[in-house]
Amino acid sequence: MRKGEETRTRILDVAEAAVLQKGFGGTSIEELIAETGITKSGFFYHFRDKNELAKALLNRYIENDERIYDEIFSRARDLTDDPLQSFLLGLKLLSELLSDLPNGHPGCLVATVCYYERLFDREIQETNRNAVLAWRRRFSRMLRDIMEIYPPREPVNVDQLADMVSSVLEGGIVLSKTLKEPNTLAEQVLMLRTFVKMLFLPVAEMPRA
Repeated sequence: MRKGEETRTRILDVAEAAVLQKGFGGTSIEELIAETGITKSGFFYHFRDKNELAKALLNRYIENDERIYDEIFSRARDLTDDPLQSFLLGLKLLSELLSDLPNGHPGCLVATVCYYERLFDREIQETNRNAVLAWRRRFSRMLRDIMEIYPPREPVNVDQLADMVSSVLEGGIVLSKTLKEPNTLAEQVLMLRTFVKMLFLPVAEMPRA
């Protein structure tokens, strides 16, 4: 990585940590300059203003989020062709990944942008909205594949069920941070996994516990 790229990455790393801790309104360019040890002109070489920094932060966060989901659920599909078992395994792998975070999940930048959306231009707001819609499409595809083989035991709207997956993840982050219980998010993912199992597995196949 070239020096310019290293500096840009360093700014984004410091900015993301600060924003997740204090929000965009509570994070100043001056403190980012002080924390990264660069000059003011060096900062503005990489980012014209705070809005451009926010755009870069959000795009990077979304790309990383998508990469993690791709890796986890691709690994699950490699291990089993059954769409339900693959989805359940993916949730288990996701829970294990979240459990390995020593201080819990640091927070979701998509949620943070939503809370402070009046600070940003329409492009950033639309990018944020598209990120949430991408979550819906991702989980809807998997759930539709499941429904082709396993009819749900109760009638459900597939997009609403997909949104529930995102709601559990986002809500789990809030619970974890509020309660200061780092494992809460991983536990909520496992609870979602149990719910999906109960919704789709025939009664005769439900494990006795």
